[in-house]
Amino acid sequence: MLCAMAQHKGSLHVRHRFYITTKLRNPHYLPEVSVKVNLLNFMITPAGLADQLLGVVVAAERPDLEEQKAALVVAGADNKRQLKEIEDKILEVLSNSTGNILEDESAISVITEAKRLGNEIAAKQEGEQTEAAIDAARVAYAPCGDYLSTLFFCISDLAAIDPMYQYSLPWFTKLVLNSLDKAEKSESVPERLEAIHSHFTASMYRNVCR
Repeated sequence: MLCAMAQHKGSLHVRHRFYITTKLRNPHYLPEVSVKVNLLNFMITPAGLADQLLGVVVAAERPDLEEQKAALVVAGADNKRQLKEIEDKILEVLSNSTGNILEDESAISVITEAKRLGNEIAAKQEGEQTEAAIDAARVAYAPCGDYLSTLFFCISDLAAIDPMYQYSLPWFTKLVLNSLDKAEKSESVPERLEAIHSHFTASMYRNVCR
């Protein structure tokens, strides 16, 4: 297999892969090029970033909620894995069993154990109600995630004006954490969010304009 680059031609291994990256937001290629390549867009979406930043805000404002949610997500994934293992074990027993399954002691033992584990997991699933309550509490901070996400995409577009205006998400998150620490405290969530928005907007303006 030959590959031509500029004035040079060279042979390529059949398993050779060529990767090209670009900082263009929405690159356009000719149709004959597009059909020969796979385009992967790693840019985060506004909704995805809003949820990510919401997690940052809640972790700082209500660490108890974020810790509980993280624990429930891990527990939920583990429960689903165990249920899948139980289902596979029961199917294996049924497929390998010959004759009357009620007379197969090993099959009865496996099914009885599976039922016990299933009941335990079903009891653990009550945590889903707790997770719903946690999500309801997090909703109060959702406007902050949306607001911060909008601002990040606003300053990201500044790179189209001049390449010097390029900002990373870690840098942005650091500014968010600073505002969460410095903004005026309040027991009222709406008032607290207003203070965070005001402090962060001013902080970001100073950092972008300097």
